[in-house]
Amino acid sequence: MVTELSVAQLKDRLEKGETPFLLDVREPFEHEIANLGGLLIPLGDLPARLGELDKEGEIIVYCHTGRRSWRATEFLQRQGFRSVKNLAGGIDAWSTQIDPKLPRY
Repeated sequence: MVTELSVAQLKDRLEKGETPFLLDVREPFEHEIANLGGLLIPLGDLPARLGELDKEGEIIVYCHTGRRSWRATEFLQRQGFRSVKNLAGGIDAWSTQIDPKLPRY
């Protein structure tokens, strides 16, 4: 079962000084337009790059609208990652609800 984190919850955590591990599963051109930071591993590359991720640590996965990151979250859970969360609504939700200065595409 996929656990989701809202953009407001992520904003709260960041404001409290927490530094969760963010995984962006979009394509490089999307990451260049706008990003929330973290590691970029496009969804299609994820199976080959699992070794770059900590199976025991918390990972918050995001994409443009939350669909690809939902699939990535499910995949990572099946691979034994223990604490993976999907950022609900993705970077699009972040740009509309949290930071309107972030470019939308």
